[in-house]
Amino acid sequence: MTRPLVFATRNQGKLVELRALLPELEVLSIDEAEARIGRAIPEVEEDRPTFAGNAEKKAREVADFTQLPALADDSGLEVDALGGAPGVYSARYAGHGHDDAANNAKLLAELTTVPAAERAGRFRCALAFWDPQAGIGHTFEGRCEGTILEAPRGTGGFGYDPLFYSPELGATFAEAGVGTKNNLSHRARAMASMKPWVLAVFAREPASE
Repeated sequence: MTRPLVFATRNQGKLVELRALLPELEVLSIDEAEARIGRAIPEVEEDRPTFAGNAEKKAREVADFTQLPALADDSGLEVDALGGAPGVYSARYAGHGHDDAANNAKLLAELTTVPAAERAGRFRCALAFWDPQAGIGHTFEGRCEGTILEAPRGTGGFGYDPLFYSPELGATFAEAGVGTKNNLSHRARAMASMKPWVLAVFAREPASE
């Protein structure tokens, strides 16, 4: 039986997306992994200056603690008019303990005087994999270009999805829904690069009774 893959996040929105993108494997959330190993997994401080650095740190620490293969994501929104902010601080843009609504409100406030033609931005994602038993890992990245709207649209998704308009979709990520979003999102593109590599790693595992 193939070992499960731990997805190093407590974000349920990201977990839903990843399971849809990687149905071939048993993907455990942090909570499910804790139940499996019978102890709490320490929080990983995201203190690296890049998405890739944070993803790699999370994957290694969770994998080494659980002794199971782990996949970690670090992703966020970059807005050109804000010099690339919120970037790696996307999840805590309004400060620790604040929710998506607060982050979105701060972003809109920062862009109040920026005209529509100058509100270009992109979602970026780094996915890092680490297998502590095999001692192998790799990091893959994906991006999706778009525009930041002046008001939210749509009720699906999470994070900045209601404000991020994708020209490819003709809709915001919040309007598109998980299935449509997974066709071209930053996380989907990172996974498209990573998936064959990860499945090849699991395919090399000896079968267990």
